Amino acid sequence: MRQVRYTTSPLLASKTPVWRSKFVVAMLALAFLALIGRAAYVQVWGKDFFQRQGEVRFARTLELPASRGRIFDRNGLLLASSVVAPSIWAIPEDVDRDPAKLQQLGKLLGMSTKELNHKLADQSKTFVWIKRQVDAPVAQQIADLKIPGIYQRKEYKRRYPEGQAAAHVVGVTNVENQGLEGAELSFENLLAGKPGSRRVLKDRLGRVVEAVGDEVPPVDGADVQLSIDSKIQFFAYQKLRDAVTTHKAKSGSVVVIDGQTGEVLALANYPSYEPDDRRSLTGARMRNIAVTDVFEPGSTMKPITVATALNAGKVTPRTVINTAPGTYQLDRFTIRDTHNYGKLTVEGVVQKSSNIGALKIAQRLTAEQMWGVFTELGYGQRPELKFPGAAAGRVRPWKSWRPVEQATMSYGYGLSASLFQMVHSYTAFAHDGRVVPATLLKQTEGVAVDGAPVFSAKTAQAIRKMLQMAASPGGTGQRAQTVGYSVGGKSGTARKQVGKGYASDKYRAWFTGLAPIETPRVVVGVMIDEPSKGQYYGGLVAAPVFSEVVQQTLRIMGVQPDMSVKPEIVSEQVQESL
Repeated sequence: MRQVRYTTSPLLASKTPVWRSKFVVAMLALAFLALIGRAAYVQVWGKDFFQRQGEVRFARTLELPASRGRIFDRNGLLLASSVVAPSIWAIPEDVDRDPAKLQQLGKLLGMSTKELNHKLADQSKTFVWIKRQVDAPVAQQIADLKIPGIYQRKEYKRRYPEGQAAAHVVGVTNVENQGLEGAELSFENLLAGKPGSRRVLKDRLGRVVEAVGDEVPPVDGADVQLSIDSKIQFFAYQKLRDAVTTHKAKSGSVVVIDGQTGEVLALANYPSYEPDDRRSLTGARMRNIAVTDVFEPGSTMKPITVATALNAGKVTPRTVINTAPGTYQLDRFTIRDTHNYGKLTVEGVVQKSSNIGALKIAQRLTAEQMWGVFTELGYGQRPELKFPGAAAGRVRPWKSWRPVEQATMSYGYGLSASLFQMVHSYTAFAHDGRVVPATLLKQTEGVAVDGAPVFSAKTAQAIRKMLQMAASPGGTGQRAQTVGYSVGGKSGTARKQVGKGYASDKYRAWFTGLAPIETPRVVVGVMIDEPSKGQYYGGLVAAPVFSEVVQQTLRIMGVQPDMSVKPEIVSEQVQESL
């Protein structure tokens, strides 16, 4: 076999220039220097930058949700609480598209396969919510399916045991567990708590690989105890619902305040909404009309006008006011009563609800005197009650009042107020002339509540007697009487404003009063909006609701009856002057 001598190859035998080998060695040296320089830059000068970039891609700060505080009524009964409700999310690219499993998943989540596929359509996304806050048993069934790419995140959602009855006072949270309405919003800072955090490293599938650093535990929200009594709240809502339905009204409201402490015992509206069902959370139903909607208070203002005159020494309860012939001409306006009552005492003016009597009493006062009392009682001012959207109403500055405006304000036209403001102002009559600060939080028992003085105790006592007469036989609110308890109050009926005028067939009817008369424990207001089944006067539509709510409230509070006589209703007319 012939041997091959590689050294005889002409390629090897040719002489290579020395500079070429030196150049190759130099290039290799430069490459190594570049690598060393790059390594030094990455490890020394650019260290912080590259660490941040790595953290951006793989390090995550997981929020550890805090449990929202609970809401209780004054007796410790639960009104709102948080329960674990996992949320379902996905990485579309990694989801197993097995039709059978996707169909099962859609069925558990209450959505069609088409809807589910639509959520998973964009495979460029690395995070997609499938459904927020599902019930724990459903979440467990989804976990048992073991579908790749489908994950869960621990979250909380609220439960409201009292449902529609307490919805407007307790309120509701959004899907992020933040207060939207009612006490949930008013006491957000207390209820929300502070979420914790945990620093982790994740892989591309979103799985936690390693924990980094110390965990900051969440701080759960504080519990809140409201002044609301859930039994009174439910009963008031039930009777209001029945009245609105019976009279085919648009809506209605009830407010119950403890006349001695200022605690709000009940605040209900109908129609209401189901706080556990987010599909029912429409703006109209969620609006708390008892505190947000204002209207002309009508005859409810007559006792306040009379109290102002009594306190100023302009009249006495027995002062005679001539209301004949049932009409009164003021400038170019004619003011009417429903009947020609002739001569009435001041007590009779309140009992018969005479517009002419009220304006003649007001004419003995200055506009500044009336305005001063109105504002001291809270009219035209936003209530101090911590409640979202509470309206201030409107009382124009007294310097701009014309004589006819002062006259109409004496019987409740030309100013506006919410039902809550009307009820709160009557605490001055319940608390011997002092307006008690209203509160949604339970107060310490046995602690005396003072209040801002508006009238003398003697004036408040005289007005309570007049209110009792108005709710007795011969008065316009006799259907407000209860079994076992003395009551007093004033009915009101007003035409609704339409543009710059008043509707001829749309009314608001209400009744505001207190009980028992000697030492009032509760002040209650009832408003029925647009009753349309024939009856629309406050004495006929709202007074019966007042009667039932007052009687049940005083029983629940353990107040001893002060009367043994059953209510007496005579065939006297119950029309208020509009």
